[in-house]
Amino acid sequence: MKAKLGQNFLYQPHWHRKVVDAVHPQAGDVLVEVGGGPGDITALLAEAAGELSVIEYDPGLAANLAQRFAGRENVQVIHADVLTVDFPALAREAWTRFALRRGEAVPTPAKIRLFGNLPYYITSPILLHLFAAAEVFTDAVIMVQREVAERILAQPGHSEFGLLAATTQLYARPRKLFHLPPTAFRPAPKVESTLLALQFVPRAQELGVQASEFSAFLRVAFAQKRKTMANSLQTRYSAATARAAIAAAGLNPQTRAEQLNLEQLAAVFRALAAAGNASSR
Repeated sequence: MKAKLGQNFLYQPHWHRKVVDAVHPQAGDVLVEVGGGPGDITALLAEAAGELSVIEYDPGLAANLAQRFAGRENVQVIHADVLTVDFPALAREAWTRFALRRGEAVPTPAKIRLFGNLPYYITSPILLHLFAAAEVFTDAVIMVQREVAERILAQPGHSEFGLLAATTQLYARPRKLFHLPPTAFRPAPKVESTLLALQFVPRAQELGVQASEFSAFLRVAFAQKRKTMANSLQTRYSAATARAAIAAAGLNPQTRAEQLNLEQLAAVFRALAAAGNASSR
């Protein structure tokens, strides 16, 4: 099958089974698959999950999936760009269908699970879109380029620790499951892939921050991550305010964002917020 839109499809049954075993769908799960492709993994997920919504952007593939699973009452194919999907609404609708078949009430909160073979070129935007709806997810299993996986898993002090890792840690606990060679896919990409598990555990309340505002702060802090924090923050705050906030957090102004853990970054953010509140009085 010819790849479209950056897609590379797993084509060997033993890889299909290994991935689905890692997802471990259960009869009580309401599951979303991002990128159904030819539907081989979709079929295995549908056999085990209680309800499955498949998001597919390619119109030809979406039509084929709709035809292939037309007789499965627990499968809904959605032809859409995942970046435009309203996941809280999708979760409510999927749970409503599932609960009606079972003669049960929709639970509150109505949480869903996710699996996705994410197109390499929009992995980060998709993750950020999922994090924006973190409250509706329990977990996700995602297939990404190995290099991107290493960036997601990077810890403070590592050269790869940046905005993607910090934002991931704000919303979830990532864990590497296994690598997949290029030969597992058709067409074979030029890079290895990695299957990751994300356990959604939003930390904004624990850190004493407002999630969207803190995310905006992280974008500023990591925009030029080779620069010191004091210099990076000066794109948005005065030099005096930036240095005072870093000092209030007990940090050296010469430190860089990549050297700080999420707690330390949150401390700087809270100090900046307090300085802004004080100046507005």
